[in-house]
Amino acid sequence: MRVGIIKIFTALSILFFIGTLTAQSADKIESVPLINLEELEPTFEEDKDELENSNEVNLYQNNIESSDVENTHESNDKIYINITALDKITAKTSTIRLAIGEKNFFGPLEIKALKCQLSKSEESPDTVAYLQVKDLSNKDNNQVFLFNGWTFASSPTLQSIDHPVYDLWITGCENI
Repeated sequence: MRVGIIKIFTALSILFFIGTLTAQSADKIESVPLINLEELEPTFEEDKDELENSNEVNLYQNNIESSDVENTHESNDKIYINITALDKITAKTSTIRLAIGEKNFFGPLEIKALKCQLSKSEESPDTVAYLQVKDLSNKDNNQVFLFNGWTFASSPTLQSIDHPVYDLWITGCENI
C-alpha cells in the first residue's frame, strides 16, 4: 500500500510541476513590433545600385557585340549559337549570339562555343551544342570548367549548367 501512495504522490507532483511551468512560460511570451518590409536592405553583398549598373553595362556590351556580329554575319558563313541567359537574382534574361570558337561573357561566366549541329535522330531532330563555361569569380584551382559538354535545345535540363546565380540554355543555331 505504501508503494501505491508513493506513485500517486509522484504523479501529482509531476502534474503540479508541469502546470506551473506552462503558467510561467505564458508570462514570458512577448509581442514583437511589426517590420516594414519596404525599409529592409538587400541581404546580398553588392550594393543594389552597383548591381543594376553592372547588369546594364553587361547588357549594353552584349547588345553592342551582338550588333557587331549581325553586321559581320552578312559577309561570312560562320555558325552561330543562340543562347538565353538568366540572372536568377534579378530575373533578367539576355540573348547571346555566339560564333563557334569565340568567347563571350555573361556576368562572371565565360562562355565558349565549340560546336553546333543538328542531331541525327530521324524521329525528333534537335539542335545540340558543345559549350565550355568557366566561372571567373571562382578562384578554385581544382575546377577548370563549370560546364564542359553537349547541351540540347529541346531539353536543357538533360545536361544542365549548374550555377547558383546564372542559368544558360541554347535556343538554336544558325548556318548549320
